[in-house]
Amino acid sequence: MRAEQVTDPVAYHAEGPVWSDRWGGLRWVDMLAGDVLSLGADGSVGRKHVGKVAAALRPRRGGGAVIGVERGFALEDPDGTIRTLPEVWSDPGIRMNEGGCDPDGRFYCGSMAYDQTPGAAKLYRLNPDGTVEVVLEGVTVSNGLEWSPDAMLAYYNDTATFRVSVFDYDRNKGLTNRRTFVDLTDERLRPDGLTVDSQGGVWVALAGGGAVRHYAPDGKLAGVIELPARKVTACTFGGPGLETLYVTTSRENLEPGEDPLAGSLFRAEVGVRGQSVREFAG
Repeated sequence: MRAEQVTDPVAYHAEGPVWSDRWGGLRWVDMLAGDVLSLGADGSVGRKHVGKVAAALRPRRGGGAVIGVERGFALEDPDGTIRTLPEVWSDPGIRMNEGGCDPDGRFYCGSMAYDQTPGAAKLYRLNPDGTVEVVLEGVTVSNGLEWSPDAMLAYYNDTATFRVSVFDYDRNKGLTNRRTFVDLTDERLRPDGLTVDSQGGVWVALAGGGAVRHYAPDGKLAGVIELPARKVTACTFGGPGLETLYVTTSRENLEPGEDPLAGSLFRAEVGVRGQSVREFAG
C-alpha cells in the first residue's frame, strides 16, 4: 500500500500527529520551528508558535493542550493562551522530542541530545498536579510511545537502539518489564513515532526508511505503507471512524531539492480503526 499526499511540504521537521474531536481534527508539530500545525477541513494548514521547540502535544480533558517544549512542558488553555511551566533541566544541549498520555491521564515526554549523545536523555512524566518525574534513564533518542487498547502494555521507541520495546503498565508501578517487541537491528532501520490501533496492532514510522510498518500484537509483520518521502517520522489514526492513518515526514538535514516531498503530510486508508486519543488530566 502507498500513502497519498495531503499537504505540500509545509514543515521542516514534522512530527507527532494527533487527532482529537475536541480540536476539530488533526494537529501535529513542526518541531524545530516551535510550531503547532492544524489541518483545516478545506486542506489549509494553520500554524501557531509555542516556543523554540514544539516536541509533542495531547489534548487536555478540560480543553486546550499539553505540549512538550524545549526543556520541559507548556499548557495551552481553552482560550488558546500558552503557559510555559518551569524548566525541567537547564542543559542547552538537551531538548524534548516525543511523547504521549497514559490511560490515567499523565503526559510522558522523552528527550534527546541535539548531537544524539548516547544515553544522555530521559523519559519524563508530567502529572496532573504539575509535578514531574523521571520514568526512564539512559535514553538516546526518545520517540514513539503508545498504550495497548486494554491499557496493560506500552510500546516505546528509543530510535538509536533499532528496537521497538514493550513494557507492562500499571497505574501505580508505571512502566515495568521492558523487553523487545520488534528488532530491526539487522535491517539497520530506525523506529521513530508509533501508534496502536483498536485491535492492538502497532504501526511504526521508519526514520530514513520511507515507510510505516504494521505489526500484529505478536510482533509479526502484518503490512507496509510506503511513502514517497524517506524521512518518515510519526503516524496516528484520524478522520471519521478513526480509519485514516496520517503520517508526518521531515526534511531535516536534506539538501535543497533532495527528497522533494519531505515535510509533507500523508494519509492512507488502512481498513483498521484506531484508538481515541488519550487526554491529559491536568
